[in-house]
Amino acid sequence: MQLPIGKKVYFSSDNHLGAPTPELSKPRELKFIAWLEEVKQDAAAIFLLGDLFDFWFEYKHVVPKGFVRVLGKLAEIRDSGIPIYFFVGNHDLWMDDYFEKELNIPVYHKPQEFTFNKKKFLIGHGDGLGPGDKGYKRMKKVFTNPFSKWLYRWLHPDIGVALAQHLSVKNKLISGDDDAKFLGEENEWLAQYAKRKLETTHYDFFIFGHRHLPMNIKVGENSTYFNLGDWINYYTYGVFDGENFEVKKFKN
Repeated sequence: MQLPIGKKVYFSSDNHLGAPTPELSKPRELKFIAWLEEVKQDAAAIFLLGDLFDFWFEYKHVVPKGFVRVLGKLAEIRDSGIPIYFFVGNHDLWMDDYFEKELNIPVYHKPQEFTFNKKKFLIGHGDGLGPGDKGYKRMKKVFTNPFSKWLYRWLHPDIGVALAQHLSVKNKLISGDDDAKFLGEENEWLAQYAKRKLETTHYDFFIFGHRHLPMNIKVGENSTYFNLGDWINYYTYGVFDGENFEVKKFKN
């Protein structure tokens, strides 16, 4: 995609709407909606890099209640012609085709390549990539197994959603979330993942979430890994203006 003059590409990740409770989550939801309202003015595209919800599971005829304002705003923006791309995170990895059918928003389960103004991006949520984190990687294989999802659908939604919300908050192994502490450039596993990818393919920018920390790490002579932070502590987002990428704080 060649960006029109004055247009930008925006990125957001790790909103965890619904956590720790719907009531306490509401101010963050409203702040995110205000951000969407602001960026739609000059957005060529918007990328949502996972964990928009603290839990999401799609039954055949049921999705978790709530989040109407966010879903409505996304529908409005998409209907205006602005592309939106959604990458599932470890908290909403059971997303299926609801976004695609209801909102016309494509859903990705793995990192994807995009090119804007001849700058090559690798974009994804970031969970389960790079070295280490073996416990979570094993757990993710169980959770994403089609048979596991089929079994879970047999739970009544009142039970299934309540159980998942409890585990999301209480069990760090299941959630895949480490304490959000900077590990040093050489120990950040998404930076290591980026360096390994550069051994075979050049990317100008690696854009991920999941770590809940705004980061900017050079991983090659002309390659940089950015982490978008979160909408719990930092309220940060990414923006590409056609030449440069920057992580900014939303101050509304």
